[in-house]
This record gives sequence, C-alpha cells and structure tokens, in this order.
Amino acid sequence: MDLTDWGLLIALSILWGGSFFFVGIAVRELPPLTIVAMRVALAALALGGLLRILGLPMPRDRRTWVAFFGMGALNNLLPFCLIVWGQTQIASGVASVLNATTPLFGVLVAHVLTRDEKMTGNRLAGVLIGFAGVAVMIGPTALAGLGNGLLPQLAVLGAALSYSFAGIFGRRFKGMGVSPLVTATGQVTASTLMLVPVALLLDRPWTLPMPSATAWGAVMGIALLSTALAYVIFFRVLASAGATNLMLVTFLIPVSAILLGGLFLGERLAVRHGVGMALIAGGLAAIDGRLFARLGQHRSASAAKG
Repeated sequence: MDLTDWGLLIALSILWGGSFFFVGIAVRELPPLTIVAMRVALAALALGGLLRILGLPMPRDRRTWVAFFGMGALNNLLPFCLIVWGQTQIASGVASVLNATTPLFGVLVAHVLTRDEKMTGNRLAGVLIGFAGVAVMIGPTALAGLGNGLLPQLAVLGAALSYSFAGIFGRRFKGMGVSPLVTATGQVTASTLMLVPVALLLDRPWTLPMPSATAWGAVMGIALLSTALAYVIFFRVLASAGATNLMLVTFLIPVSAILLGGLFLGERLAVRHGVGMALIAGGLAAIDGRLFARLGQHRSASAAKG
C-alpha cells in the first residue's frame, strides 16, 4: 500500500471506531436491529442524493444489482445480525477480540480464492502479531470471558468470516467498472431492502417512544459518517490495495476507539494500551514489508562494507 492507502485506512478506522460511540448513545433508546436498519437506510438516502447532485447514474443491469445484494448480505446483513445477537449474550470486549480475527480469516480466504493475494510468511506473522496486540489492548478481563457461551462466540466469529468473504467478493466491482461511490450506494441500498423488513417484523419500531434529539443525532452520525462516508473509503481502499490489506482496519479500530476515548471522553490510557498499539504497529509493518526490506538492505550494505 502507498501512503494514500494507509491514510485512508486510518481514516476508515476512525470512522468505524467512532461508530461504537454513536451506537452507545442510540442503543439507550432504540433496539439494535432498528439502529442497524436506520443506519443503512439513511446512508442509502444520503449517498443516493449525492449521486443525483453529481449526475452519476446507478447501474440498472441485473448482474450489477445481484452483486450489490451479495455484497450487502456478506458485508452488512449477516455480520450485523450475528454480532447484534452475539452481543446480547457476551461482553463487548470478548466480541472485539473475536472480531479482530477478521484479518486472519481474510489472509486464509484470500490465499484460497485469489491468485494475487497469496499468503506469505510476513503477512501471516503480521496478522498474528496484530491480533495479539488487540488482545493485549482489550485486556485480560475480556480474555477471561472466552469460552463462556459457545454459540454467541461462534456467531461473532461467523461475522468475522463473513467480512473476509465480503472483502474478496467486493473485488469484482473494480473489474465491472463500478466506481467506489456507486458501489457504496448500491451496497447500502441493497442492505436497506433486506434489513428494514426484518427490523419492522422483529422490533415493531412504531410501537416505541419517540427518540430524543441526542439519539437522533447519534443515528445520523453512525449513518452519515460511520456508514456512508466509511463505505466510500472502504471500496476505494479495496480497489487500490486489495482485500487482505483492507481487513487490517479491524486492528486499527480498537486503537482509534481508545484514543478517541482518551482525547474526548477523558478516559485514561493504561500501559497495556501502549503495548497493544506497539504490537499492532509491528504487525502492520510486517505485513507491509517495506520497513523490514529496508532494514535488510541496510544490513547487507553494512556487511558488504565490513
């Protein structure tokens, strides 16, 4: 990845890390499934309006819309529902650790299903180091809950696996000539058509009290920033850097969430947070490979001089 890709990946981690803040506010007044449905629906309206302003047409062919629905199912419908159900029975820390397996699944799935994103020693080592960093950051309390509640934990692991398949599936849009902005709009539109009926059936939101302005603001934040803008960046990085590199955002999300909490919520950073961030940085450097290649060249040059 070049510097632009790394910058976009960090921006994406901040947007998705901020989603935990928005959800934490909205969930006090709204059921989780309703939040998810509103999230994708408002994002679809926003991106659809932006396309009209820019004069960009949405594809109308069946092949592209089948791909939009496939991406929406793998990237939104399945993982969102699995995580929502899983977190009703397990702690968020355990869910975060399990969700951080996404890059590991991504490396394995990409190795099997692609020709240009094969597993390398550096890539596998970097993913394992990054996963260890996430586990250290979240702390031993969360890890102590692993193994309690097998089905909900398998559900979150299933969500991570679904995300990894979504990364591979989404590569096709570049070959189809669909831009990241149009792809993001198509995905959230398809997700809306699938999720809204489920939310209406299960949550019956018309029977709920009217949410406060604070809750509405949180829903708007998660829809416009953590979904609409985030998915435009998501498909841009996917097209330029590939699925395996894109999945690395899962390591950066806890870093962003913890740093945002320290900066804006006054939360104190513990020693384990620094250690975890250092491990994640080392894992990302191993996956990127350039730093270690330069160190190797420097050692070779020094040895030659000696």
